[in-house]
Amino acid sequence: MPFPKHRPRRLRKNEIIRKMVRETTLSVDDLILPLFVTFGKGKKIAIKSMPGHYQLSVDNLAKEVKEIKTLGIPAVILFGIPEHKDEVGSEAYNPKGVVQQAIKAIKDKAPELYVITDVCMCEYTSHGHCGVIKHEDVDNDATLELLAKEALSHVKAGADMVAPSDMMDGRVGAIRKILDENNFSHTPIMSYAAKYASAFYGPFREAAESTPEFGDRRSYQMDPANSDEALREVRLDIEEGADIVMVKPALPYLDIIRRIKDEFKYPVAAYNVSGEFSMLKAANQLGWMDGERAMMESLVSIKRAGADLILTYFAKEAAKILYRAS
Repeated sequence: MPFPKHRPRRLRKNEIIRKMVRETTLSVDDLILPLFVTFGKGKKIAIKSMPGHYQLSVDNLAKEVKEIKTLGIPAVILFGIPEHKDEVGSEAYNPKGVVQQAIKAIKDKAPELYVITDVCMCEYTSHGHCGVIKHEDVDNDATLELLAKEALSHVKAGADMVAPSDMMDGRVGAIRKILDENNFSHTPIMSYAAKYASAFYGPFREAAESTPEFGDRRSYQMDPANSDEALREVRLDIEEGADIVMVKPALPYLDIIRRIKDEFKYPVAAYNVSGEFSMLKAANQLGWMDGERAMMESLVSIKRAGADLILTYFAKEAAKILYRAS
């Protein structure tokens, strides 16, 4: 029936009733915090384009892990910055590599913290691309073997989950196969299933020191104009053994998150990427918007779109706000 019998504002009168009828809830349990681990000792190098984030040496992870535990954040995802890079990214699968050391250090300090590792070659290769280069392009099949070796080395070091982000065809199946063959059949894979060739990765490339030496990644990451293709990519990854599928970036691709959730009814993660983080931080610093409110609105929108998990550089800030509100 029309107004005045129906007045939707009745259920917006105060915060109590707004909470009671709220359709989407955000919890600290939804959040995964990305961490950048670098070589050496005593390092805490500020990432200029990402205020509040650092490249940390393994020995400096202890304080970070303590704060993460205190805030109740359940999981982290690790990215490594090695001392030496080569054409085949050999440090990625070095048992004594920075990520492998970081996993062991975290598990020593906080065994209950869930450790996910990014599986890709771009941080480790001298050319900055996500695999073996042949004729100035990434050789898909030659790269699969290296990605599988990297994933296995992470799990042997104690990783709880691996997350391939390279967008090579067949990499989920290759990783699932090598893990199963080495008695890690219970280790889950979170696939970057729909990863777009996005301008929103800019600050990350400073953080991970992974800018391509030539060209770009459009021959393997997805075209931002495509939506149906994302469903095909997700279907293939599920068929190959992915346990969670991810959309990256999040905010420009909320429609993709919703389509994937509706189509597959599968656990969906979304990566609230560095550019999304840095834009809000810059706007807040310039006084152009309320950064805290914009942050929470963004995270709720990602959850509302259908994401079960959110990888976000806002994890610590959001956790503090959620704790105050509880």
